[in-house]
Amino acid sequence: MSSADKTCYHCALPVPASAHYPVIIEGVSHEMCCRGCQAVAQTIVDNGLTDYYRHRTSLPGVGHEVVPEEVQKLALYDHPGIQKSFVRQESEHVKEASLILEGITCAACIWLNERHLKQLPGVLQVQVNYATHRARITWDDQAIHLSKILEEIQLLGYNAHPFSAERQESLRRKRRAKDLRRIAIAGLSSGQVMMLAVALYAGAAFGMEDSTAALLRYFSLVLTLPVVFYAAWPFYQSAWNALLGKRLNMDVPVSLAVIGAFVGSTWTTLQGHGVVYYDAITMFSLFLLSSRFLEHGAQEKSVEAAENLLKLAPAMATKVLDGGQHQPVPVLELNEGDTILAKPGESIAADAEVIEGESTVDEALLTGESRPVPKRVGAPVIAGSINLEGPLLLRVTGVGENTVLAGIVRLLDRAVAEKPRLAQLADRVAGHFTVGLLILTAIVGAIWWWLEPGQAFGIMLAVLVVTCPCALSLAAPTAFAAAGSHLLRNGILLTRGHALETLAKVNHVVFDKTGTLTYGKPVLQRTVTFSDVAENRCLLLAASLEQASEHPLAQSFLSRVAGTDLIAVQEAQNLPGNGVSGCIAGARYTLGNAALAGFEPVALPSDLPQGATLVWLCDEWRSMAVFVLSDGLRPQARELVEQLKAARVQVTILSGDAADAVAHVATEVGIESWQAALRPEDKLKALRELQQQGNVVAMVGDGVNDAPVLAGADVSIAMGGGTQVARASSDIVLLTENLLDIQRALQTGHASIAVMRQNFAWAVVYNLLALPFAAVGMIPPWLASIGMSTSSLVVVLNALRLR
Repeated sequence: MSSADKTCYHCALPVPASAHYPVIIEGVSHEMCCRGCQAVAQTIVDNGLTDYYRHRTSLPGVGHEVVPEEVQKLALYDHPGIQKSFVRQESEHVKEASLILEGITCAACIWLNERHLKQLPGVLQVQVNYATHRARITWDDQAIHLSKILEEIQLLGYNAHPFSAERQESLRRKRRAKDLRRIAIAGLSSGQVMMLAVALYAGAAFGMEDSTAALLRYFSLVLTLPVVFYAAWPFYQSAWNALLGKRLNMDVPVSLAVIGAFVGSTWTTLQGHGVVYYDAITMFSLFLLSSRFLEHGAQEKSVEAAENLLKLAPAMATKVLDGGQHQPVPVLELNEGDTILAKPGESIAADAEVIEGESTVDEALLTGESRPVPKRVGAPVIAGSINLEGPLLLRVTGVGENTVLAGIVRLLDRAVAEKPRLAQLADRVAGHFTVGLLILTAIVGAIWWWLEPGQAFGIMLAVLVVTCPCALSLAAPTAFAAAGSHLLRNGILLTRGHALETLAKVNHVVFDKTGTLTYGKPVLQRTVTFSDVAENRCLLLAASLEQASEHPLAQSFLSRVAGTDLIAVQEAQNLPGNGVSGCIAGARYTLGNAALAGFEPVALPSDLPQGATLVWLCDEWRSMAVFVLSDGLRPQARELVEQLKAARVQVTILSGDAADAVAHVATEVGIESWQAALRPEDKLKALRELQQQGNVVAMVGDGVNDAPVLAGADVSIAMGGGTQVARASSDIVLLTENLLDIQRALQTGHASIAVMRQNFAWAVVYNLLALPFAAVGMIPPWLASIGMSTSSLVVVLNALRLR
């Protein structure tokens, strides 16, 4: 087969005369410009992905071969030390990498990369985010190595790099600088052109000489050139990509308006008489660029807030060696189990557990909690939080992609990748609206051409500009982005795109009990003494006996005497299933259940809470005291239930705990509807029954056993301290563990939908009002550009109120 191609079929660059790099695509031989493009195209053909060439809406960069030196460089990414910063170990052999893909130009690029990589043996999952160009790839390291995946990406003509918050921010800064440059040019041009336009309008009324008017038109033409050929360029690119994809977006009428007005005005300028629209072109571009800039800012805020957290983690850490020496090391060289030192004022380098020292840390950027959080021995600390007071000796529990912050970013990626249903609906409506707008503009133009040809062009231009559906397209995404940013700053992380709109419909909230309404760990509620020994002395004896114990109850006693010197215990003994015993100052004591006490039962007060755990302190002759422990209610639980009831939201507890314990908690917080002793499948069945009754149910849980019911709820909320499975199954994560945030999230959901409806109403009413006036010639193009741009700004500013 011969080919008459003059440009490269893959990248559209000219094919050199001496080049001959053919590739047969769907039975037709196409010439490529170089061996790199030939290799990329052949890879696409060999993998059965030629649909890419039918669906792409813009052209990729020039392909390049993966030479042996490149393969050697890529092999470095298989080194475990290199992978620490961007690869997460999901299981023994399964890994997940966070990468940035360079060269993504359209949705077909996403399709091509995902389809090709998913075909590779060993690649388990691929997800590429078009907005951020970030890819998350999961693979079985036994079947394929990361270097091979990166090599395949390069063979497709793209470059993949480990994700870095700094690199991402650098790319954003470049884009913002470019956007601001376009706005500045449009602003300067529009200011000058408007002054000339005023002179032209005044001159027409007061008899300006034709030569002067012609000179002003030429000046306006020159000042408009930078706007048309530089500032407005993104509109043309977007419109062209949409047309290549056989669809219409709002940039199609925008581009038609700008180009049409410029061509018409240039023709008028050259003719030396008539009306020019340079003022409308420059102002239209300025306002539209400004509203797009605000829109991008609102959409990026939620992502940036999480990525900013990643940047808080320092690059260096102080590692404590076995001999006690301190050694500065890069954070990437830390391993789980290493001991590091966090000095006062320093950012903590990795997720860790306090093994020595006492201090407070600032976790405000992570949780929204403005007050310093106290940290003692055994407490977890998060990478990026700031140690405020004393030095802390820490044992590393997570670095790189295995930190809490990296997990938050992964969840946020998932939310950003999923477009809300209402936003998808708005996009479809805007697409149909654009088609109708173009048809209507043509009809209006035809009528005016028949009535008064001299007015037809200006009126068509006004109709095209004034009814541009920018506000309609911005109504939903700006509201959702602003609300998501607001919630994240308050420690509420949305992990699914539909969460906000579903929250607005919730009329029934279901709670798990343990770890949700309660803390999930026993707390000493009360001490009852039976001897002349003071209560504080009894508590100190109990804590001293528990100081070597690993039992969960031990922390309840130790936390109550924190800061007090414990008494030395001799012959300390752990008695599994019963308690502990030991000698203090020559006397033998036991601390445990009634069986360990071994004395005749002592009459207990009748007002002890149901379901509480009783721990007896005895010496060799008597029962000295009984400690009443129970899983304490979270302080906001009762207030939250009251708020939900006031908002006419029904509340239910579905718990796997015993009936008396569930009944006690339900009574304490004021919940009448509860079920106890439920297995996970029973909870899911009860949830389904609520949904079948027409309820929109929000489920709040924290444990592994809550994962199925969280996944089955209309919208699910996980406590930040809950299990990883629960967080991964949920639509919202409460980073602060403040229960009142649930009500805050519900209110924000309602507010978001209200703002979005206001935006839609404004966009529709504006178009319905402006269209008739523009169609009858009562709105000139320059006023139409102000009106359209103002409508977009109103929508964006209204949405920003949610922040």
